[in-house]
Amino acid sequence: MSGTSAPTNHNPLAKPSVPDDVQEAIRTLIRWAGDDPTREGLLDTPKRVARAWKEYCKGYGEDPAVHLNRVFEEVGGYNEIVLLKDIPFQSHCEHHMAPIIGKAAIAYLPNNRVVGISKLARVLHGFARRLQVQERLTAEVADCIWENLRPQGVAVVIDASHSCMTARGVLTPGVSMVTSRVMGTFLEDSRSRKEVMSLMGY
Repeated sequence: MSGTSAPTNHNPLAKPSVPDDVQEAIRTLIRWAGDDPTREGLLDTPKRVARAWKEYCKGYGEDPAVHLNRVFEEVGGYNEIVLLKDIPFQSHCEHHMAPIIGKAAIAYLPNNRVVGISKLARVLHGFARRLQVQERLTAEVADCIWENLRPQGVAVVIDASHSCMTARGVLTPGVSMVTSRVMGTFLEDSRSRKEVMSLMGY
């Protein structure tokens, strides 16, 4: 009938398509590694790997600061340390694209307002889901909280294992790297810094 639109087979639940050039790049890597990308077990691997990397790097598509937009000021006069510790995370190093697996502790000293505790973890994951170095990840999380929540102090400690060291190269498993960034009161007052580090277990 004239004036009617053509039917569409669009499925809103369908997985997003993977560009051909991305799949071909993964096939090239498989061949370079010494295997045959056309064998049965590897036929769908290019799509799977591409989709996995889209998920690993989804932090590029978000601004972690948005998680700190909503604050609560009715805190009953609470003005002591808020700490979220043992937050698990995964990232990938930008030098070898190998996994970084670890945990983080994030603390801040409120300035009459707080955020929901899950938001601290969301800030961490937003930056971790990018190609990273641990030092920058630590700084980005601390800076984001400092600039957007405007607390009296911020402390971030990250303890992680790097597969680029444990599974290749020097082949030294069981080693972890610890980085920290302290700002505001935690930087200026040694007693406050000692207190927050003790609460974190360091």
